[in-house]
Amino acid sequence: QAQFAESGGDLVQAGGSLRLSCAASGFTFRNYAMSWYRQAPEKERELVATITSTNSMTSYADGVKGRFTISRDNAKNTVYLQMNNLEPTDTAIYYCNTLTAKSDSGASWGQGTQVIVSS
Repeated sequence: QAQFAESGGDLVQAGGSLRLSCAASGFTFRNYAMSWYRQAPEKERELVATITSTNSMTSYADGVKGRFTISRDNAKNTVYLQMNNLEPTDTAIYYCNTLTAKSDSGASWGQGTQVIVSS
């Protein structure tokens, strides 16, 4: 079963930066496009960023383009999210998972990592 261990969340002031990490296990990491998702209070989980299995392409939600950068290290089964110029609206619990988890009601999820951005 796929497992994810997210870390790096913190309380930060607006304009600050954080780097999130996610260690994945239980599946062949290098074969999957990986994504970061987030869920703000009283909102549904949303897709934030995606990177293909071979690092060749990335994509971002409109609200984070130019501020967030997703990357991965297939040798370490780890995906990262560099977040710069953080805004209060970025406050959420951040999760990593495969891109396919977006449409898989049976997907397993980690506990996530909390990001709080103060104004």
